[in-house]
Amino acid sequence: MVRLDSKFATERYVEWMNDPEVNLFLESGGDYSIDKLTTFLQDVEKRDMLFWAICLRENDLHIGNIKIDPVNERNGVGEYGILLGDKNHWGKGFAKEASKSVMEYCFSDELNIRKITLGVVQDNKTALELYRKLDFVQEGLYKQHAYHNGKWCDVVRMASFRETNND
Repeated sequence: MVRLDSKFATERYVEWMNDPEVNLFLESGGDYSIDKLTTFLQDVEKRDMLFWAICLRENDLHIGNIKIDPVNERNGVGEYGILLGDKNHWGKGFAKEASKSVMEYCFSDELNIRKITLGVVQDNKTALELYRKLDFVQEGLYKQHAYHNGKWCDVVRMASFRETNND
């Protein structure tokens, strides 16, 4: 994976952000232009954050993004987010592969994050299935917390923990 920056500001990426199916469960999306995307990515470049482009190995095609942000260094906790924008690559294991790679890096001694958290709309069954496969466990449920698809939805709070030996 490559750090996400303004060179990824493309019409393809804008199309993802304006595709109702892609951004159905995202907090943002639906009103993107190349200028808005470029501004967002320039802001990303200025911040010290863990944010990467997901690209295919064989041709470097940008198909999505993954991040751990914000990170609370004192407590060793980071918030996970992923977007697989290229629908031609949905259901092929790319989100799982990218997530595993990022989680391994975050749980390494280099970063020493001990817990990765996320929030997911309960109706997002595909995402919930992925997160459970990645060993995320439910820690809580926020009732009627997010407005999606014309209704108030519950948000599941989940976490994955670094394996530690506390002997």
